[in-house]
Amino acid sequence: MAQIFHHSANTLARTSILVGVLGVASVLGVMVMFFNSAAATGVGEIREQPVPFSHAHHVGGEGIDCRYCHVSVDKEASAGMPSTKTCMTCHSQIWKDSPLLEPVRASLKSDQSLQWIRVHDLSDFAYFNHAIHVNKGVGCSTCHGRLDQMQLTFKTQSLYMQWCINCHKNPEKVLRPLDKVYDLTWEPPLNQDEVGARLAKEYNIPNRSLLTSCSTCHR
Repeated sequence: MAQIFHHSANTLARTSILVGVLGVASVLGVMVMFFNSAAATGVGEIREQPVPFSHAHHVGGEGIDCRYCHVSVDKEASAGMPSTKTCMTCHSQIWKDSPLLEPVRASLKSDQSLQWIRVHDLSDFAYFNHAIHVNKGVGCSTCHGRLDQMQLTFKTQSLYMQWCINCHKNPEKVLRPLDKVYDLTWEPPLNQDEVGARLAKEYNIPNRSLLTSCSTCHR
C-alpha cells in the first residue's frame, strides 16, 4: 500500500505540537505576569478620595495613634472609619477654613458621612478580622506598609490568597510584642524566628493546619 503522508509530515506534526505547547505556555506566563502586576493587584495605586487625607502628616508628623481614627480595630472585624465629628475635633480649630476640608464641613452640616473609597478591599468570599490579628501580635505595617510615610494612601501588598497563606504558614516571621503592634517604624530583630516562635506560644497561635484551613478565611 502506497504511503499516504510524506516523511516531512512527521516533522510538521512535531513542530506543530511544539509551537502549540510553547504558545499555551506563553499565554499562561503572560496571564501570571499580569495577575501579579500592579495593574491587577492595585499595589501602589492612589485612589482619589473626597478629601486628600495624609497619613504622613497625621500619623508620621503629628503622632496620632491608629486607634484614634480606627476605633474598632482591636475589637471588631472591621477597623472602622472615623466619623466626621472625629475629624472636626481638631479641624474646627485647625485649618477650619481650608478649601480642602470643605467636604468635611459639608458632611458635618448635612450629617451625611463622607464616602471614602476603599484602598484595601478584600473579596466578599474572604473573611478577615482585624481584632484577631492585632491582638495576636500582627502589626498594622505588616499588611498596610509604612502609612506614616504616605502622603496619600495606597496598597503595598497584593492581599492575594497566596500572600495570606504564606503568613499563616509562618506566623512567627511577623509576630511582634503587643506594645509594638501600632508602631509603624517597628522592624523585626535579627533573631525574629526565635522571638516569633516564643510569641506564637505566648499568644496561643493555632497550629498551621488550622491557620491554613479553607474554613478559616472562607465561611
